[in-house]
Amino acid sequence: MSQFWSAVVHDLTPYVPGEQPKIEGLIKLNTNECPYAPSDKVLQAIAAQTSSDLRLYPDPQATRLRAAIARHHGLKPEQVFVGNGSDEVLAHAFMALLKHDAPLLHPDISYSFYPVYARLYGIATRQIALQPDFSISVDDFLQAGGNGGIIFPNPNAPTGMALPLAEVERLLVANPHSVVVVDEAYVDFGAQTAATLIDSHPQLLVIRTLSKAWALAGLRVGYALGHPDLIEALSRVKDSFNSYPLDRLALAGAEAALGDADWLVQTRTRIIDSRALLTAGLQARGFEVLPSQANFVFARHPAHAGARLAVQLREQRILVRQFARPQRIADFLRITIGTPGQCEALLAALDTLIWAQTSASR
Repeated sequence: MSQFWSAVVHDLTPYVPGEQPKIEGLIKLNTNECPYAPSDKVLQAIAAQTSSDLRLYPDPQATRLRAAIARHHGLKPEQVFVGNGSDEVLAHAFMALLKHDAPLLHPDISYSFYPVYARLYGIATRQIALQPDFSISVDDFLQAGGNGGIIFPNPNAPTGMALPLAEVERLLVANPHSVVVVDEAYVDFGAQTAATLIDSHPQLLVIRTLSKAWALAGLRVGYALGHPDLIEALSRVKDSFNSYPLDRLALAGAEAALGDADWLVQTRTRIIDSRALLTAGLQARGFEVLPSQANFVFARHPAHAGARLAVQLREQRILVRQFARPQRIADFLRITIGTPGQCEALLAALDTLIWAQTSASR
C-alpha cells in the first residue's frame, strides 16, 4: 500500500541494525553488546520501581538522572540532555543543530545512521575519506571548506580507532562557528572523552550511551553533554516530539548504574583485557587488526573474503558483522569482544575454517 506513503518515505533507505536472532546457543558477537550482566544495583533499582506508580508518567525532565550524569562528568545538570538511547539523541541533534545551508561533514566510513538521519531531515552532507590506514585526519576536515557542522564517532565505528583529545580540540579551535558533535558510544574502552572541553568550547556536543560499557542496551538510555544553549535546542525538539522519552524503569536503572563506578571499572577492564587477547589471537592467525579502543575489533584476513567467513561462522553458531559497503571494508569483520570463553570459541572456529579453505585451495 505504498501509494499512501509520503514522498520522504519513498526516498528513505533505513538503517539496518545488527541481527537479533531468536536462536538458542548462539555466540553473539555482532552488535557490540556487553557480555556481562549489569550491576546488581541496577536490577535492584528497577525492581523497586515496579509498583503502582507505573500508572503515573515519568519525570519529563529526568531531573535525578541528569544530576547523576552531571556529577559523573563534573558538569552542571543544565549541560545534560537525556533520550531514549543515543540514537534518539543523535536524531534530535541532527534536527536541532545540524540542519543548515552548508553541508554537514562526517567520515566516509563511520556510523551508518548518520546518512540516514541526513536524508530523513533533508540535510546536505559531505563525506570526508578516511586515511589509507583507516584513521580520521583532522587536516582533511579543515581543508573541506565551510560546513554546517561536523559529526564523527570517537572511537570511530566500525574501525574502533580513536582521535587523541588534542586532535579533537584542534578541530574545535578551527570550527568556532559550527557545531561539532563527538559521538562517544565506545569511549569508555580506552579513548579520551571530549567532555572535558565543553566549558571552553560552546559549540561542542558530546553524545554518550549506557548501552555499551554499562551493559544497559536493553534499557535504551543515551545522553548529550554541552553548553546549555545546545541542550535547550535538543529539549525544544524533544518536547515537540515526545516529552517522556525515558520511562520510570530506565530512569531508575540508569541512575543506579552511574552510582556504581567500581562495577564499571571492573567490567571495562575485563573487556579491554579480552580485546588484547583476541587481537593477538587474530594476528597469530594472519589477520590484520586495526588498533581498537572500542569493545570490538575490525579485522580482515588477506586470503579469505569477509562475507564468506561471516556466513561460515554463522554456520558454526557464531555471529559477527560484515559490511558490504563501502567496498574497501568489505573483507573486514567487526567482532564484538565477548567473554574469554566466547573469544576462544571464535578463534577455534576460525582455525577450522581457515585451515579448510587453505587446504581446498591447494
